[in-house]
Amino acid sequence: MSAGRTDAAEGSRLVWDLPVRVAHWALVVGVAGAWATHYAGAAWFAWHRRCGYLVLVLALFRILWGFVGTRHARFANFVRGPRRVLGYLRAQGTTVSVGHNPLGALSVVALLALLAAQGLTGLFANDEIASAGPLFGWISQVQSNRVAAVHHANAIGLAILIGLHVAAVLWYGFAWRRPLVKAMVTGRRPAGHVPPGEEIRSSRNLLAAAIVVVLAIVLALAISAAPEASISLY
Repeated sequence: MSAGRTDAAEGSRLVWDLPVRVAHWALVVGVAGAWATHYAGAAWFAWHRRCGYLVLVLALFRILWGFVGTRHARFANFVRGPRRVLGYLRAQGTTVSVGHNPLGALSVVALLALLAAQGLTGLFANDEIASAGPLFGWISQVQSNRVAAVHHANAIGLAILIGLHVAAVLWYGFAWRRPLVKAMVTGRRPAGHVPPGEEIRSSRNLLAAAIVVVLAIVLALAISAAPEASISLY
């Protein structure tokens, strides 16, 4: 990417790669779809499953991308210890991070952990009526009921965390005039917030696509290998 293209949008530099942005918004769609289809009734359970697959693959991808992705997508680049988090809180947001700030990093890690847990538990859970995850046959119904309880409790925690995440994004946008939503759409942040050399020059799209394909294939194989099982009502 040429220097001219780096500043293609006036006074901005590329920070968030395309895979991070696509995964972020696809997770929004997947989570919203999973909640909507859950409350829509049994007729929508097949779509609830599909949304769950999407969330699980993307959450696992984003976790892996945190180790092999571009500069600002890597956990090592933005996850900080308690001292740095407290220092950021004391500064009341006056310090500007190129990528995730120390407090936002905790939110990212927690969200990814809960999203992955939600997808994984959904594979084994059941509703004790007629619907079950595709890997239900690998465990007993008693075990599945326990997993389902975790699945439901985790959903509550996920809803709370997502609510806090949205509130924080709105606060940054309106109170501190930092358009985080726009940055997650365009991938760019103001040049004044991104020192020279800190911008990224490649999104590593082929590697990202390969990881997603492998994860999707592994999930599909696991589902196809699961034994048939039915839910006992008594």
